[in-house]
Amino acid sequence: MLRAIQNLGCSSSGWLLWKPRTSTSACKTPSFRRFRARSESNPDAASASSSASVASQSSSFGNVRKISFCQWCGGPTKHEIPSGEEKMRAICTVCGKIAYQNPKMVVGCLIEHDNKVLLCKRKIQPSYGLWTLPAGYMEIGESAAEGAIRETWEEANAEVEGLSPFAQLDIPLIGQTYIIFLAKLKKPQFSPGPESSECQLFALNDIPFNSLAFSSMFVTLNLYIEDVKAGKPKFHYGTIKKRPGTSPSDIRAFTLDYHLQS
Repeated sequence: MLRAIQNLGCSSSGWLLWKPRTSTSACKTPSFRRFRARSESNPDAASASSSASVASQSSSFGNVRKISFCQWCGGPTKHEIPSGEEKMRAICTVCGKIAYQNPKMVVGCLIEHDNKVLLCKRKIQPSYGLWTLPAGYMEIGESAAEGAIRETWEEANAEVEGLSPFAQLDIPLIGQTYIIFLAKLKKPQFSPGPESSECQLFALNDIPFNSLAFSSMFVTLNLYIEDVKAGKPKFHYGTIKKRPGTSPSDIRAFTLDYHLQS
């Protein structure tokens, strides 16, 4: 059963999980740090530059990218609300097909070993040279757990086992959902994959929070540390509200407005 965690917005360490709109009460024992974060970046930057036919976001289209040309026939598109629907869509003026944009699923592992966690330093943009959990896009034909195992092997040459769901973090502004699994190393061997320059086990007190690649990693690792301190792992769900138009490497310009934990 999931229960909502309500942080009243007063935290000495500053990370806000969910701030009620009406309450002004003081928090006596805040347990989470306050987050403010800016626009999360696609882990491999694919969605930002995958096609010349996709223009930048426009307020008239909400959080949907403006698609100028049909992905099937290449014809020009018009943007309107199709009959029976409520959202603006790109409709091909030649073949009539409607382009539906769907969120991307990012899967990865938070690997525990000897009271440490495994992080990878990115060797690609965005967030080159910053630390992240091994994670990436889920592929067609695989489950979320299979994708997390694959990404861990690709980025850290590490084999993992004992996967259990730890966190789902939705980032509506950029159309991403993160699913992170807790995992153990099958054997204490790992090394950088093609997209990583380093892989390292960090004690919880040594995690480089000022050098993390994405706010999703910042949230995940903070939640994990709180669970460790509480002595009980939980499953977390949250929505990261991003601030548009900011750098991917600015991991603190966001709010985690809503948080559920098991």
